[in-house]
Amino acid sequence: MTSSRISAVPVSRRALLSVAAAVAPATFFGLRPLAALAQDAGAETPVAPVAQPFSFDILSEQMKALATQPFATQAAPEGFLGELDYDDYRLINFRDKAMRWKDKGTPFRLGAFHMGWLFPEPVRLYEVKGEMAEEMHFSTDDFEYRNELAERVPEHAELPGVAGFRLNHPLNRPDFLDELGSFVGASYFRFLGRGSAYGLSARGLAVNTATSQGEEFPRFSNFYLEPDASGGDVVTVYATLEGPSVTGAYRMVIRPDSVTTVDVTARLFFRQDVEELGVAPLTSMFFYSEKNRTDFDDFRPNVHDSDGLLIERRGGDRIWRPLNNPKKLSGSYFGEENPLRFGLHQRDRKFESYHDTGAFYEKRPSLDIEPLGDWGKGVVRLVEIPTDLEANDNIVAYWIPEQPAKAGDAREYSYRMHWGDLLLDGKEKLAHVDETRAGLGGVAGLPPEVGQRKFVIDFKGGMLGQMPQDVTLPPLKRFPPAKDQGPDSMIQPIVTVANGEIAGMTLDKLAGTDIWRLAVDVSAADNAVVELSAHVAGYGQKLTEVWLYQWVNVK
Repeated sequence: MTSSRISAVPVSRRALLSVAAAVAPATFFGLRPLAALAQDAGAETPVAPVAQPFSFDILSEQMKALATQPFATQAAPEGFLGELDYDDYRLINFRDKAMRWKDKGTPFRLGAFHMGWLFPEPVRLYEVKGEMAEEMHFSTDDFEYRNELAERVPEHAELPGVAGFRLNHPLNRPDFLDELGSFVGASYFRFLGRGSAYGLSARGLAVNTATSQGEEFPRFSNFYLEPDASGGDVVTVYATLEGPSVTGAYRMVIRPDSVTTVDVTARLFFRQDVEELGVAPLTSMFFYSEKNRTDFDDFRPNVHDSDGLLIERRGGDRIWRPLNNPKKLSGSYFGEENPLRFGLHQRDRKFESYHDTGAFYEKRPSLDIEPLGDWGKGVVRLVEIPTDLEANDNIVAYWIPEQPAKAGDAREYSYRMHWGDLLLDGKEKLAHVDETRAGLGGVAGLPPEVGQRKFVIDFKGGMLGQMPQDVTLPPLKRFPPAKDQGPDSMIQPIVTVANGEIAGMTLDKLAGTDIWRLAVDVSAADNAVVELSAHVAGYGQKLTEVWLYQWVNVK
């Protein structure tokens, strides 16, 4: 491996802005070495030993004990660490020569992010060696400070910790160490599949997101890193989670590939009741697409890191919910029982759909959460936040268990994360939603209908894509079609609308393609929140994904 890529946090992009929001209540979060985690909040912190016994069970017991203690806060850093601002932070890089594990016989390398600015609290890193853990120390010698900043930084000074870390790996070619993933800011982290560029992020936990309680941002305070002893393509990351309402111990087994997988086990211990617990939370950005592009004067056809929420049920149904940049805060809840998977996807992979030579939105990874074990009943929640900047993360999705978390509870969740393109294989029976478009309702060439909007859904592929046009029903006159309009051997759209009415509907196959286009005109009262559902059925079965959408008729 002859070269690598390791640099400062990407401060000019959306990811940093979301981190800023996440760490805003920084003084709420405490940090203590592993040996002190279970001590009383007021106890004097001992010096961390050179090496200490370690296992996931030991870590879990210590976090369980910590949950019985008051939440400890920590003062802001002093000296030059407390003086760093945005401009200073851009001048700091981790030195390539300081990357860890060069002599460990592992294909991974580890670099650190500097403390300060948005990251005032120290995060401590430990290396796991067998059944022991030894702290990894960092100093100002490990970082490059450019321009006038170099004159303000003390030489050879040991840092109290770092802001987080990143892992490099020869993901795309054997002679180059690409950045594979990073952990920085609260409990945020992200990974890449082969050929991916950074986009959406994940978090360790969401607590009271968009609720009356006010959101908490628990943070990963200590990391324990264990590369495979035999030099294989796997690294295990353990982490401690600390927040006002919850503590936790996490184990993440990371395997880089064309689709990088991360097997997560989260053991959670609750200090307080939690109004809404978000397990396996995902965070992304949706600015605009074909269905809302008219609101944005931009040469690019689409701007988003993710374009839809996908939920796959054990019974065979697959739900596709296109994302939106709403006029006001929006929340959607999807009742589920032990789903096969859910996640945020970037389904459109064509450069021509974005024409952005800097952001390369077509390369942003999709991310699926695959529950391991029985998660029982719960809800997948989607939160959509209005934004007028593509630099802002405005999409959140996560699992809400049926039973609320109470003070004194202990919970464990296991799941597998899939980071990558997650392309459809072309062999699926169900046609998928290829595109969603929207505009003024009514007939082209005539004045638009007041209070009406047209939704156009293209279903592509599957068995439906192989069917000829003439298998459809006679002209649709009733909505939804009555049972006596045709036999099961004919295909028909099944459309439902809550809090609105269907004003017109057509279903046609696009000539020379495997795409069927469903167009639905919907009317609703001013400010009505309209929930729409559509799929195509025939031969006694669903032939497409179930398309879901929320339209708020805001004037």
